[in-house]
Amino acid sequence: MDSPFSVLGLDSDADDEEVVEAYRRRIKEAHPDHGGSHREFQRVRAAYQAIQSGDIGGEKDEKAADEERVEERDRTPKHPMVEFLNYEVIDDYDWNVDDDGLFDKAAAMGLDAEDYGQFYVLNNETLLEAAENRGYEWPFACRGGACANCAVAVVDGEMDMPSNHVLSSEMLDRGFRLSCISAPITDHMQVIYNIKHLPGLDELRLPPQQFGQARSGD
Repeated sequence: MDSPFSVLGLDSDADDEEVVEAYRRRIKEAHPDHGGSHREFQRVRAAYQAIQSGDIGGEKDEKAADEERVEERDRTPKHPMVEFLNYEVIDDYDWNVDDDGLFDKAAAMGLDAEDYGQFYVLNNETLLEAAENRGYEWPFACRGGACANCAVAVVDGEMDMPSNHVLSSEMLDRGFRLSCISAPITDHMQVIYNIKHLPGLDELRLPPQQFGQARSGD
């Protein structure tokens, strides 16, 4: 089994900058849109994540690695993982929200950390709180479900949201949720944030200055 460094075409003593550069190069080469395959794309991504997490024991046999993963899974609390994308990126690249492989395309672009990434949502955190607690600045205003400043579009996964909010049933059917009062209920989610200017949502925005420390994202 190839080590994560080998997958990225690196020596095992490569520094962080070399790892990032190699990942960006290999992920573009492996992307299906650039002549690669989905399997190779996932292999490159897994190698990069293994290096970032320190799990680079390529010499372990497969059975031992599987046993270790099972043990880790059993003793580690399960927290939902959210993969996010800034709507401004979709607009800049003339993509569509319902494009196939939208998040794979974003992962291959080497986007800034605030535009594309992943984070875990801990117990008792809303999606907005989780983003803020990981250092991201997502738009919001009321923090109570009374406006659409913090709206997100759920591409994959499910979120729990109280019934007392400003969104219509049609908006819910389109996958819109309010990050300030919603929390993931599936292990993995893909969401698009900063969608407050989309038709229908724009009319439900509130001036952020009414709420002290609120952020507009404008």
